[in-house]
Amino acid sequence: MAQDIFLTHLLTCLDELHQRVCTAEGEWTIKGFIDTEHNIYPMSVDTKVLSKVIELIAFPIFARFAEEQHYNLVVAPAQNYYPDLSFVSKTDVRECYAVDIKTTYRTHTDKSGDVRVNGMTLGTFGGYFRIRHRPVNSTFAYKQYRKHYVLGIVYDRVDGVDERLQYDLANLSNIPSVARNFIFFLQEKYRIASDIPGSGNTKNIGSTRSLDRLIQGSGVFSKLGISVFDDYWMNYRTRSMAQAEGFESPPYTNLREYQSMKRQGLQILEIPFDELESDIDSNE
Repeated sequence: MAQDIFLTHLLTCLDELHQRVCTAEGEWTIKGFIDTEHNIYPMSVDTKVLSKVIELIAFPIFARFAEEQHYNLVVAPAQNYYPDLSFVSKTDVRECYAVDIKTTYRTHTDKSGDVRVNGMTLGTFGGYFRIRHRPVNSTFAYKQYRKHYVLGIVYDRVDGVDERLQYDLANLSNIPSVARNFIFFLQEKYRIASDIPGSGNTKNIGSTRSLDRLIQGSGVFSKLGISVFDDYWMNYRTRSMAQAEGFESPPYTNLREYQSMKRQGLQILEIPFDELESDIDSNE
């Protein structure tokens, strides 16, 4: 396997990011929001808030990385645009990489000893994912990116933090952290993707919920490859999507059903291309 030079270089940023996010004791360094009167309001444990704050911490680190490695760093122009960060080579615009920042938290350890997480949504399987030749709520067209990465952050939530309290700078050390025990990883999106949607009825690709699989990049598509991942999710339908297209139910809802569907009609592949007949020939 060819070495992923961009990934190798980007991984060097994770140590500094970890140092900025975590204290020596593993607590989150961010304690809250401060106003002009020096009042501090504790952080919320809400995942979206935590994720946004970590993005803000990460941006200067990645901006310096981009400059050192001769990339232009392009931040998503709107909150719901994909990806969070685009790295475009200053010497070759075809060398373009997507980096999406995702967070999740540990939930429990299962019977086999595997640490489970709440899961991540890895972007839509509609919109820009299917319309790849032009930007659709994305910074650039999806196919313009050479690779699509996820910077993942996993943490433990701290229960019992009273968000109604107010502190001042003198009591900074007494403000509890709402998160701790952070782990950072970088993986290509397809390597950590699940074969089921991220949540509820949304049109988002889900991630594996195994912490080991997230860190190692060994999700269900990792051995199948990016072509299978793309084909699977580009043709995936929720029930409502299938019914809107005139079908009673989706053609498949998981990889086993997808494999069964793909086996149908395989005998046509045994016929040489130039021996196939088509009525399009008689309509010329």
